[in-house]
Amino acid sequence: MKTPKAMLTDIPNRPNSPSLSLTLVSLLLGLATILLALPAASSNDEVGSGDALAQQGWEIAARSDRSDRGYGDSQVELEMILRNKAGKESRRTLVIHTLEVPDESLGDRSLIVFDSPADIDGTALLSHAKILDPDDQWLYLPALKRTKRISSVNKSGPFVGSEFAFEDFTSLELEKFTYRYLREESDEALSYDVVERYPRYEHSGYTRQIAWIDQTDFQVRKVEFYDRRGDLLKTLSFSEYREYEGGYWRAQLMSMVNHKTGKSTDLRYDEYEFGRGLAESDFVKDVLRRVR
Repeated sequence: MKTPKAMLTDIPNRPNSPSLSLTLVSLLLGLATILLALPAASSNDEVGSGDALAQQGWEIAARSDRSDRGYGDSQVELEMILRNKAGKESRRTLVIHTLEVPDESLGDRSLIVFDSPADIDGTALLSHAKILDPDDQWLYLPALKRTKRISSVNKSGPFVGSEFAFEDFTSLELEKFTYRYLREESDEALSYDVVERYPRYEHSGYTRQIAWIDQTDFQVRKVEFYDRRGDLLKTLSFSEYREYEGGYWRAQLMSMVNHKTGKSTDLRYDEYEFGRGLAESDFVKDVLRRVR
């Protein structure tokens, strides 16, 4: 009987052995099949997980957006407080008129009119929000008696020197974004769903936003804005929420902080008025010259 060593040394002397060749081929084919199958399974798992997180994020955002729909129209007076890096303040007063468009595939309409200080009294911004197309926005400058259309590629610029961009006034439409659920967070007051949202509009000044939505009243409490380089640019905080008759929630204070410049802008709202009978004719370009 041959020893195991002798049996091993015999193998190289039989290179044409059919059974050995078939065995090696079978093993290699089997290994290749396994290796090819592994990435595919992993990829499918990731896609499935991504789809679920996207759906969950959209559902949370939709619940928040739809919790306040049905108000029709509103008007509110407010004070804008601008602070520079050193903390020096300047103040402005303005009125915002809003017309709700029930169709979610379209955007709402708004008219912002400044009352003070005197150098910007009568300045007005008319916005027709769109979903994927550029928002229609017109700025009326009373000193020049001129109406200027805001370029579709310039909506990330500052609005009248504030830390709010032109697009910030029309960016809350549900269908303007795709979404992804990130996590749940809590503090001593509330629990939040944290949702990442990505602007679908190609000329947005932001690559993404992260929103904290409370699980109690489904209201947005904070939004982080990331610039085109992916860096954190601004943070918007919503506070002093009030529930109006009809179940409509509104933040009475919004604070936008610019992390690049150290500047900030507060919007402190007075009491909202709903159902004032505003119509589409109150939100056309010609009204800008008649706001005073």
